Amino acid sequence: MTLNNLYSYHDFDSRGYLKAPILFWAILLFQARTWVLLVIAGASRDEGEAILRWFYPDNHYFWLGLLPGIPAAVAFFLSGRRHLWPRLWPKLWAVLVATQLLLLVWQCSGLTDDVINGGTLVLLVMDLLALWWLAMNRRLRDYFALHHE
Repeated sequence: MTLNNLYSYHDFDSRGYLKAPILFWAILLFQARTWVLLVIAGASRDEGEAILRWFYPDNHYFWLGLLPGIPAAVAFFLSGRRHLWPRLWPKLWAVLVATQLLLLVWQCSGLTDDVINGGTLVLLVMDLLALWWLAMNRRLRDYFALHHE
């Protein structure tokens, strides 16, 4: 079965490659949430440090939080030229899934009685849903398979 049988004409770009699902971009931003927070804090100049302290009271977790955003940034920047990286691009899907799994494990390991709150639980559920979607979405797997129709 070819991709043309699974997807409509509008699901392909002008070169014939499958377009990324919209939710993929949201998950990339979610994985790079510490980087997004850093940009917001940088744009807020005067209150930037207070914003970072509010989300990351422990400076150590902030620096660790930047690491999962690196594969997301690589996927974002390579997505428009993924056909130029035919050996790297399909492997990036597995890296993104592994990164999301690590985020989920990190989130679970940080759960203690004194830090369980609504925000923590929302992040935990979002991490779980993002992992499930990244691993199970057929269109996303096809997007990373670099089929050309």
